[in-house]
Amino acid sequence: MDPTRLGRIIKGQFLRFMVEVRAEWGAFLAVTAGVTIQALAVVLFVLPNRFPDLGVSGLAVLSNYVFHISPAWVILILNTLLMAWAWRELSPRFVLWTAWGVVLFSLLLKLFEYVPVPVIGDKFMAAMVSGVVRGIGAGLVFRVGASTGGLDIPGVALRRRYGIEMGRFSIFINMGILALSFFVVGLDATIYGAVALYVFGIVVDNTLRTFDRRKQVLLITSIPDEVSDFINRTLRRGTTRLCATGGFSKQDRPVLLTLLEPRQVMVLKKHLAENDPGAFMSVTDAAEVVGKGFKSWTNL
Repeated sequence: MDPTRLGRIIKGQFLRFMVEVRAEWGAFLAVTAGVTIQALAVVLFVLPNRFPDLGVSGLAVLSNYVFHISPAWVILILNTLLMAWAWRELSPRFVLWTAWGVVLFSLLLKLFEYVPVPVIGDKFMAAMVSGVVRGIGAGLVFRVGASTGGLDIPGVALRRRYGIEMGRFSIFINMGILALSFFVVGLDATIYGAVALYVFGIVVDNTLRTFDRRKQVLLITSIPDEVSDFINRTLRRGTTRLCATGGFSKQDRPVLLTLLEPRQVMVLKKHLAENDPGAFMSVTDAAEVVGKGFKSWTNL
């Protein structure tokens, strides 16, 4: 083989490898940050106020209230059983990242037990903040194709197979745990827990949509080649040329289709205003975009 060609192949493979490493490094940071945020929320807001919690963590918290068992051990044991099932149902990548999240969550809960906790007198505010903080943390973890274990595992399986949103699944499945919590923590704490659960579900879904949301742009322009080149080279996004016919003019003309981030839409608008003021541009929200340059298929 030609040494020059061999060098290009090796260079290409190396660059592809580095892209994958950077992508997984981002997943590591997201999972670590998201799990840390959730562990802090449990220690700062849930346990001091005797709120019921969610999923496996909720069962662990109840065991702490009743039997004074450290939640870290219950979470670790129950999640080990769930991950044994997940290894057969879900991708190895998902299971490995989830295993990291479960181990880190258990360790942080045990570590934070020795940290002084400030008391928040307003329990409603504590419930609201708990739901928001935990929702942000969970959203960071879910968006990179991982979870913190527990009921997240069947939740991710349902999201992949049927498109069921994680927050909605969490709300329904955790209602049963809240009903059980009523007999342990009482009515008031159960109501506060329900408030935290509702806020958690909303924040999770909105966090996922915020990271995944893109703008779908349809363009009719008299300079399609120039505009397509601008999108490709300056905005670093792909374009698709569709064949269309004007309903009034009956003339054939190309329609450009592209997917951009919101800030890129503004750049494209400015370019069109300066170079083709007669262009027609339609912008709509794309709730989720999967593929090269956007969310990876491995993160589903």
